[in-house]
Amino acid sequence: MDLDAVRTFVAAADAGRFQDAAATLSITQQAVSKRIAALEKRLGVQLFTRTPRGARLTIDGQAFLPHARALLQAEERAVASVRPGSRALRVDVIGRRLAPAVLLHGFHRAHPDTELDVVTLFDADAAVAALRAGTIDASFRAVTVPSRQLPDGIEALRVYDEPVQLLTGPGHPFAAARSVTPAQLAGHRIWMPGIVDGTEWAAFYDALAARFGLTIEATGPDFGTEPLVDTIADSAVLATFVGADTRLVWPADQDLRRIPLRDPAPVYPHSLLWRGDNPHPTLTALRAHLAATHNQRPHAQTWTPDWAQ
Repeated sequence: MDLDAVRTFVAAADAGRFQDAAATLSITQQAVSKRIAALEKRLGVQLFTRTPRGARLTIDGQAFLPHARALLQAEERAVASVRPGSRALRVDVIGRRLAPAVLLHGFHRAHPDTELDVVTLFDADAAVAALRAGTIDASFRAVTVPSRQLPDGIEALRVYDEPVQLLTGPGHPFAAARSVTPAQLAGHRIWMPGIVDGTEWAAFYDALAARFGLTIEATGPDFGTEPLVDTIADSAVLATFVGADTRLVWPADQDLRRIPLRDPAPVYPHSLLWRGDNPHPTLTALRAHLAATHNQRPHAQTWTPDWAQ
């Protein structure tokens, strides 16, 4: 149904004269008459009776009027639902225990009135596809290609370099170390069953292993964080890598150790991706917040893959 015709009908019903409705809508009286006639033809009924004093609603017009108002109200609600800033900003954070979720939570603490819709997509390819389709507004990802090679319209800003830590049980050779170097880990077994070939985190750890001669194993099924932590706690030979901001909780009797890596300190390069034509004001606020509070680059004592430079 032509909502302009419906809007014209309501204006004429309220004004009682086509001439006054035309003035309200900033159109000609002839345009009002044409719209009303088209609506009457669409409905198959006469909506107005023309009189010397103006236009009076017929019985059918009176019956249609409340529904016409409801149509216009529904239109306004539909428009408002996608008006920039009127809906929650949908952001992909890859994992709710990982650094991107921490970054987003920090933004929400600084801007408590903002509405956020937090989702978790599988990998960078899925995130970029969702950005292009307009089903998410932004995504935190490691970008393994130069920004110029991203799809047209997709922008990226490196926002946080997260230090990587070694997680061990109390019986591991490095359990008592205050820090270790990546070179010291050569010959030791690093177990990371969550690594999936072709993902951005696989690319990072592949580069890390190649650079420092490490053995990173992705063998066995990935049953999640808790079974991984249980295995590490009971092992004297297995360790794993975790981000410094990864939220982990374990029983006190497991006595797990989070050990910083130094000289150099590997850092995982988190970037924010978004569509350049996205006008959502909360996206602008998020970018400004990240630039002010987390944007950094590695210094001489850190390491990140060449593709992140």
